[in-house]
Amino acid sequence: QVRLVESGGGLVQPGGSLRLSCVASGTIFNINDMAWYRQAPGKERELVAVITSGGSTNYADSVKGRFTISSYNAHNTVYLQMNSLKPEDTAVYYCHMGADDGRYDFDYWGQGTQVTVSS
Repeated sequence: QVRLVESGGGLVQPGGSLRLSCVASGTIFNINDMAWYRQAPGKERELVAVITSGGSTNYADSVKGRFTISSYNAHNTVYLQMNSLKPEDTAVYYCHMGADDGRYDFDYWGQGTQVTVSS
């Protein structure tokens, strides 16, 4: 059973910073990519940033230059450094992992962590 656990969310003022962490545990064969998604009230879940097993990254236009995704594969961990936060960044942030066992693909999700940007 694979489990993703996020941490690091909270309340921050506009212009502030937060660092989210996600640790994956359980039997994991091949991690293809890890990503952060977010979902604001009344909106669909959207991709924020993704990092592949090869280290390539991609970001939503709305966070480019402000957010940085990184990973520590030895510990199956992914981070999201969020700087210059804006009220529109307020959302529940979810960790996602894409993996396979050589035959089947798997998608795993964390339970989410709330990020609130407000003065």
